[in-house]
Amino acid sequence: MPDLIAQTLSSVTLGTPVACDAITMFPLVGPRTTEQEPSYLTLDQALACPEPSRGGLGQTEITEISAQGSVPELRVINKGAKPVLILDGEELVGAKQNRVVNLTILVAAHTTVTIPVSCVEAGRWRARSRAFAASPRTQYAAGRAKRMSQVTESMKFSGTRHSDQAEVWADIAEKSQRLGADSPTGAMEEIFIRHHDFAERCVDALRPTACQVGALFLINGTVVGFDLFDRAITLRRLLPKLVRSVAMDAVDVVDVGDVADVADVARRPGLQAGRLSPDLLTKVAEHFLERTCAADVHADHAVGMGRDLRLVAPAISGAALEAGAVLVHLSAFHVSPTGGDPEGGRAS
Repeated sequence: MPDLIAQTLSSVTLGTPVACDAITMFPLVGPRTTEQEPSYLTLDQALACPEPSRGGLGQTEITEISAQGSVPELRVINKGAKPVLILDGEELVGAKQNRVVNLTILVAAHTTVTIPVSCVEAGRWRARSRAFAASPRTQYAAGRAKRMSQVTESMKFSGTRHSDQAEVWADIAEKSQRLGADSPTGAMEEIFIRHHDFAERCVDALRPTACQVGALFLINGTVVGFDLFDRAITLRRLLPKLVRSVAMDAVDVVDVGDVADVADVARRPGLQAGRLSPDLLTKVAEHFLERTCAADVHADHAVGMGRDLRLVAPAISGAALEAGAVLVHLSAFHVSPTGGDPEGGRAS
């Protein structure tokens, strides 16, 4: 499995970086074959794709597992003819409370599966709708990284794919307070609503290029992490969600909506990334990809199709979904280990 990850990463190149305020995005560019249409649907496609036999509803439906519900589990019913790709951290809104998906899952055609999730709305346990809808975002990147590490630990010690739910709630509460995005139900989505304009400005600025299959992000010269897919069209469909995710960490560093004047901007870290040389940023990005290649990998059966791969290395939280000897999705995040960061994810 390490060879598959190294082989996959060796097939992509770093494209020309683009920036929006504190965020730098390096396109991960694959060969022309990656422009082929994938054999699966994204969640947004599957939920929206009409099926006449179901009265025009989507081919896929996500609900609570029962009338009573269960915080860490949801039910996915795929009645379509294609598998459905659900991305790690993708937010599902509605039903009894909003959730995020704990790992990337490929749901086979004509299959019902129970998937592991985490609650991102602590103060609600009442039905808002019968089924869930997909939101236009994933969990903010720092939260994805923490939860990914928690799920890896859960798999290692108990064979489950649970997060530390109390820690997820606490992290959202702290971030909401910092960003002035408190809500009556403690919903993560309020953070994105509060900073909608900045997130959309980032989406508009950080557009995909030809054959781009992944995106590696930095904030103020520090690596956030990357997501890599087997098809360029998958990246194009999901990139706006990923950009919004990183944007919520960028505003946590510098509140772009609260800048008094040009002198104030100069004193803030939000423009620091733009002052770093492209060569230095490239070296930081390359180093992170090299460290990802060198990570230990533990394989287990996936929820749904394929195998679930967990990456273990100092200062890295990573995971991948392999199906048919292909990495459908690979992601890795820079995390700060206890006692400092000897490896470093920052340009200095």
